[in-house]
Amino acid sequence: MSGTTMEPSAAPLQKRPRLPEWFRLKLPVADTFIATRNLLDDLKLHTVCESAKCPNHWECWSRGTATFMIAGDRCTRACGFCAVTTAKPFALEADEPSRVAEATRRMKLQHVVITAVARDDLADGGAEHFAQTIAAVRAANPGIVIEVLVPDFLDKDMAIDTVLAAEPHVFNHNLETVRRLTPSVRSRATYNRSLSVLAKVKARRGAMLHTKSGLMLGLGETEEELLQAMRDLRAAQCDILTLGQYLQPSHAHLPVVEFIPPAKFAEHKCTAEALGFAHVASGPLVRSSYHADEFSPATS
Repeated sequence: MSGTTMEPSAAPLQKRPRLPEWFRLKLPVADTFIATRNLLDDLKLHTVCESAKCPNHWECWSRGTATFMIAGDRCTRACGFCAVTTAKPFALEADEPSRVAEATRRMKLQHVVITAVARDDLADGGAEHFAQTIAAVRAANPGIVIEVLVPDFLDKDMAIDTVLAAEPHVFNHNLETVRRLTPSVRSRATYNRSLSVLAKVKARRGAMLHTKSGLMLGLGETEEELLQAMRDLRAAQCDILTLGQYLQPSHAHLPVVEFIPPAKFAEHKCTAEALGFAHVASGPLVRSSYHADEFSPATS
């Protein structure tokens, strides 16, 4: 990672750089991929795998896993890195929690990740919908480990407490980037607010729940800024950290400033572990929910 302090800026006409060789992966071919695709279509469910154009969705679906995205596929925010559509959301679907639960039952999941678009149009930011989905999944799948990846809920205590009352095992909220770059990378989000959400969750649940956060690299951050972000997360008692390479989903999104080599990700993993994170996933293709079941409260 360079020591420059370049600010990312959207470049609609800029040609995207060729991906380094470590991104050239052989796509898996498996009946499980087709079965997962058909199941999601049958139950009319959204996944962040598709909506956010995740590079790992071929692998994950071939393993029979997916990250369910509830509360629709229209987001009220317009982050410069995210491929999810920004538009006025539709009304919440009352039967969506039961459909997610049925999907996890059919897929025989032992660890599920549930995320959502930002719903700033709702008074609780969609927190109650999260809680209902958690309850439905648990009822249909006793013993399943439930991980939620939530928006910041504008740091509203009511919304945070609503999700916590449903007792997920892992509470994930992404810091996304370093402090300096947050205003140009994230829409309507602030660095301090995200840290506050994570700190509140830990203060309310302590060792009963694991908190998790993630950072994208390659947006122009310096190594010192990254180190400070990791320190800030540890100060908020964040337990689990993911570090991955930012990839530009379209010409309308923020450009990649730098491709971080795998060896540097390995160094960052060692640094994060030395800071006290209980588990660190660090690599170019790592995303918030990629191989999330490798750290499970049931086995940790």
